[in-house]
Amino acid sequence: MVWEKDPLVQKVCELYDQISSLESLKPSKDVNMLFTQLVLTCMPPSPIDVTKLCKRIQEIRFKLIRLCGEAEGLLESHFSTILGSYENPLHHLNIFPYYSNYLKLSLLEFDILKKHCSDYVPNKVAFVGSGPLPLTSIVLASFHLTTTSFHNYDIDPSANSKALQLVSSDPDLSERMIFHTTDIMDVTYALKDYDVVFLAALVGMDKDAKVRVIDHLAKYMAPGAVLMLRSAHGARAFLYPVVDPCDLTGFEVLSVFHPTDEVINSVVIARKVPTTKPTVENPKLPNKCSDIDMFSPLLNHVNLIEELDIEDQLS
Repeated sequence: MVWEKDPLVQKVCELYDQISSLESLKPSKDVNMLFTQLVLTCMPPSPIDVTKLCKRIQEIRFKLIRLCGEAEGLLESHFSTILGSYENPLHHLNIFPYYSNYLKLSLLEFDILKKHCSDYVPNKVAFVGSGPLPLTSIVLASFHLTTTSFHNYDIDPSANSKALQLVSSDPDLSERMIFHTTDIMDVTYALKDYDVVFLAALVGMDKDAKVRVIDHLAKYMAPGAVLMLRSAHGARAFLYPVVDPCDLTGFEVLSVFHPTDEVINSVVIARKVPTTKPTVENPKLPNKCSDIDMFSPLLNHVNLIEELDIEDQLS
């Protein structure tokens, strides 16, 4: 199929033209309407392979991901400011329009993590690219990893300032949520302290930048530590960068999951492998592009809840 003539691709390009013509990406009626249309266009399962698109569409996709990232940051900053005005911000998280999506995504990530790390509860977790509204850390710390410390990394001091305001009034999370204003590429041996590292979808906006961050994490994370990444699949790759399991050098990819509901991001979980030299007993490290526990709703026609057998936790 010539993807450039696909109605979905044409619709995405049309929306890109409209979005790129906006004077501002701050939350407004027009901004909200156009990005809602874009998400609804890209959300249904699609066989499209964005790597097969022509150069012109690839460039549009790259620019669109950047626009989505900017708009998402502005939206989160807007609502973080509103939430920060409450006496107890955490009691009002549901005013954020995508809060329910974060509840579902965090539950999904927790169950995937639990499936592959059933023998321990993480003591320290890092979230890279936490932003002004660190909902993943808040939800995981509040409902799933209730004794774990969360170290949130963001390069933007204003984002961390707003995020800190959200948890400062909570006696529990104010102790377990720590915020670091720094580029993760400048963090080295401290990464060995974390049992799990989450990498936000928009850290590394293109393939080369994403691979540089992954390589850095592989260099400094402790052997056996877990890396949780967010990716995108099908037409959803017009919204977020794609993480190719083959790019996870230094990690053993444990599973990849592609949701089919309103949770947009795919989830990749990988484990840092020991830096041992090949031997007769251990001739090679695992091949990250084969023998992966692949969850694909497009193949199995089952939904997110049935696939991971987590319906009991949603009741």
